[in-house]
Amino acid sequence: MNRLSTYLLVALAAILLLLPLWANSGLVFLTGTTIIVAVFALSWNLLFGYAGLASFGSGGLFSIGAYTMAVMLRQGYEGQFLLLIVLATLAGGVVAFAIGFVALRRSTGIFLAILTLALAELLRITLAKIHWLGAEDGIPSIVRPTFSIGFATVDLSRGNSYYWFVCIACALLVGLTWWIAHGRFGRTLRTIRLDVERAAFMGVDTHRYRLVAFTISGAIAACAGALFAPWAQIVTPDIGNMMRSTQPILFTLLGGASSFWGPLIGAFLFSAIEFSTRTLVGIQEIITGGILLAVVLMFPTGVAGAWNALIAGLSARPEPAKAAPALQPVKE
Repeated sequence: MNRLSTYLLVALAAILLLLPLWANSGLVFLTGTTIIVAVFALSWNLLFGYAGLASFGSGGLFSIGAYTMAVMLRQGYEGQFLLLIVLATLAGGVVAFAIGFVALRRSTGIFLAILTLALAELLRITLAKIHWLGAEDGIPSIVRPTFSIGFATVDLSRGNSYYWFVCIACALLVGLTWWIAHGRFGRTLRTIRLDVERAAFMGVDTHRYRLVAFTISGAIAACAGALFAPWAQIVTPDIGNMMRSTQPILFTLLGGASSFWGPLIGAFLFSAIEFSTRTLVGIQEIITGGILLAVVLMFPTGVAGAWNALIAGLSARPEPAKAAPALQPVKE
């Protein structure tokens, strides 16, 4: 990452942390939601941009984390909130492992995408039939918990405390994903994505690496869902519908699948467009769709790819022209 990009990242982080000090509650809620779904998109791109696998069922894993958190908070376990986040993350990881263990051996490409989409829709329909989980009405009035960390008590129900908790938790998830993507594991995934047959010939267990990537992606998606439940304070079966599953795909393509920061950029850009056109009732969808279409057509590699190309162009310095050699007199 170049110096200018680092400065912009630090400036954005500062703006997000200081946002509740000057913004209204509606903008704070929208920003908190965007932060969570940006991490959700990042988890999907770990699967698509690095492992080369397209899943259309990530919304189902997001809903697993959200419902796990909602049910446990309703049962009165808010004092173990940090453990509940871990539990929801493990639940998503286990389900992702079970799906990947079967699916990745039998299907890839569009077949995997359709299979995961069908499983996510099956989960949504099942949740809508379970009355213990509120059926189609879901679980409302989810509390923002108060818990103890030994030497202090953290009250996330007061003011903007949960917003700052979301910022810290999502920053840790971004850091973890960065470490995974840029380590040996991430480099091996990129090798598999570029040429799976050559990677297998070199001795790489491609199925195992893809399965681990599928599991990690599902766990992070479920963790994002667990953070979302107390933030929205309600979960319904529609939290894992097709639109939720296509969200990370849209954000990734908008920001750039070739860049680690692409899904984050795409999520914030999409939210900014929606927020700016919120008063244009009746034509908001048309304007939003037109802007997104223009961005995708103008920047095939996403906004992040266009930014990197711009920085590379500005950083490239033309070589100074070499002076022509002086003419030497001809000796007779």
